[in-house]
Amino acid sequence: MQSFRTELENPIVEKDILDLERKIALFRDGKIDSEKFRSLRLARGIYGQRQEGVQMIRIKLPYGRATSAQLRRICKVSEEYSIGRLHITTRQDIQIHFVSLDRTPELWAELEKDDVTLREACGNTVRNVTASETAGIDPKEPFDVTPYADATFRYFLRNPICGEMGRKFKMSFSSSEDDNALSYLHDLGFIAKVKNIDGKEVRGFKVMLGGGLGSQPRHADAISDFVETDQIIPFTEAVLRIFDRHGERARRNKARMKFLVKDLGIEAFLDLVEKEKKALPYSNFPIDFEAYEAAKTLPNPESPTLDSEPGLDFELWKLTNVLPQKQAGYVAIGVRVSLGDFYLDQARPLADLVETYAAGEVRFTLRQNILIRDVREDLVPFFYQELKKIGLGQRGYNTLGDITACPGTDTCNLGIASSTGIAVELEKVITEEYPQYLQNQDLVIKISGCMNACGQHNMAHIGFQGMSMKAGKMVVPALQVLLGGGNLGDGNGRFADKVTKVPSRRGPQALRVLLDDFEKNAGGKDFLSYYDQQGQIYFYDLLKELGDASTITEADSVDWGHNESYEVAVGVGECAGVMIDLVATLLLEALEKLDLGKTALEEGRWSDSIYHHYAGLINAAKALLLSDDTSTNSYANIISLFDEKYVETGKINLGGTFADKVYQINQHEPTPEFAAAYATQAMEVYNLLKSYREAEVEA
Repeated sequence: MQSFRTELENPIVEKDILDLERKIALFRDGKIDSEKFRSLRLARGIYGQRQEGVQMIRIKLPYGRATSAQLRRICKVSEEYSIGRLHITTRQDIQIHFVSLDRTPELWAELEKDDVTLREACGNTVRNVTASETAGIDPKEPFDVTPYADATFRYFLRNPICGEMGRKFKMSFSSSEDDNALSYLHDLGFIAKVKNIDGKEVRGFKVMLGGGLGSQPRHADAISDFVETDQIIPFTEAVLRIFDRHGERARRNKARMKFLVKDLGIEAFLDLVEKEKKALPYSNFPIDFEAYEAAKTLPNPESPTLDSEPGLDFELWKLTNVLPQKQAGYVAIGVRVSLGDFYLDQARPLADLVETYAAGEVRFTLRQNILIRDVREDLVPFFYQELKKIGLGQRGYNTLGDITACPGTDTCNLGIASSTGIAVELEKVITEEYPQYLQNQDLVIKISGCMNACGQHNMAHIGFQGMSMKAGKMVVPALQVLLGGGNLGDGNGRFADKVTKVPSRRGPQALRVLLDDFEKNAGGKDFLSYYDQQGQIYFYDLLKELGDASTITEADSVDWGHNESYEVAVGVGECAGVMIDLVATLLLEALEKLDLGKTALEEGRWSDSIYHHYAGLINAAKALLLSDDTSTNSYANIISLFDEKYVETGKINLGGTFADKVYQINQHEPTPEFAAAYATQAMEVYNLLKSYREAEVEA
């Protein structure tokens, strides 16, 4: 593979990209195990597609913010390396598809020219830090959470603690008690609060811990009503250290933090977090919100001329797509993006529009839309005119007709049924048959192509999950219908009940049945109150006929958006790195981590050095256990098993237990003296383990 130069000013980023290029070359030459390489590329935003030989690239955009320059840069990359389509995810990222693996280093280098990264967008890492798209303009917010979300993103990017955990970790920041960043379904969720302490207004957060979706959703625990802002990064770091050490690493379906919290119990988990604080580099971490807020200005462009006077369609659009701002004289404009997909001939004019007439940025939203902020009120008709010209003038932003859906079987290996295909049909049903719901912002439909819940179906009022179902010898695409989920605000939410399963082709009729019944019988109640009144069995009976397998016909075997009969084709999921490591690869990785630790020590990054050396010791111990066919499921388990198999039996003499040596990491403050001593000890232990392995191989 031909090398290239990045022309980047940031040496850390440049090294990262050149390292990716080198690892791709080693993989192509058969010198890196394919499963290990998968883990490596995922941590760099490179995700295998359903289609052979091409990759999906996830572009990490903290709290969904993209400046006009960044949006143009993403367009340039999409045009050159992909197919010109941009997909907004439910975590405020942008994904592009059908990219050649060999071109990913130069693609990444292009993005970084405008400070856009792929790093840790996938894999067993801290994923994109999400936040309310209205942060900073929300009339209900006690303060703007943007600088806190940004500081959290930057602190944990490339942090040795969370670059290779047992599973992914997700965080969110909500601007107000509306909790529209959905704290209750995150590993860590923060809700902005203020408190009067000694006559002074102090900023802080309500903290939610241990939530998650997937096949076994768990509501996060509220662990504190108020944590001051300078404590959120130290607290998060302690939580991540415990998750990294004790989290499951063998059984992928039990590896999320929600399972660790459930297994240990919240009190025991928080006790471990408290004990870890001594090892942290910071006991508090103040975040300079004042500089951020002082730098903010409101745009005041010249007023452009309208092509013509706006009509009724503009008035209808305003009802749902124009949002109030706390800044007097300004509003935000919600841009409805069907299924989160938009294109270069839309994105480029949009970048120009917001640069000239708004704040020069957009925020991508959790519901796969775009929010334009800081629009002067008198410019709203002009914005509607210009958005309409580029096909982004649809009304119904954040309404029932604005359906959230993951890519499903279009590109994802795990997709079972087409989520985008059925979403298109359901949007048609609402637009054409129930237009009144294009103003209803109290009902939410979400669709996922599988149980992983990337479309967040199990927290929606009406959710659909892609499945398959049997009818005799025939297997047809199907939808699990879920009802009764929703965000209740201030860290409270509810997960939907599984009501019944229907063939995908009958999904539109299922929606008609539900909406007709709601209109006829709810009597003014909101959907969740009506659902609770009637109960799960009532809705099962309503839909039972549609789910009757005995009435399935050949027509039901063709999924939405397809012409051929359905076949179940589920590949290997890549929602996190696969945990299959070769002994030699692990020993090599251990040495790489020790080298990183040595570099950090030389640069005076004591805490990073200690953690890199710790990770190197764990990898070396895991390599020997793997060579002995000993299975492990967490870092803590590796430590105890290594003592049992090698130290207590006298096979390796460490002058003490492996646990005593390793666990010094959380018994000392990260001083220069301890970092140097720990580094020396780590190299001594590594050399002993390596020598033992070499003698074993030779024997």
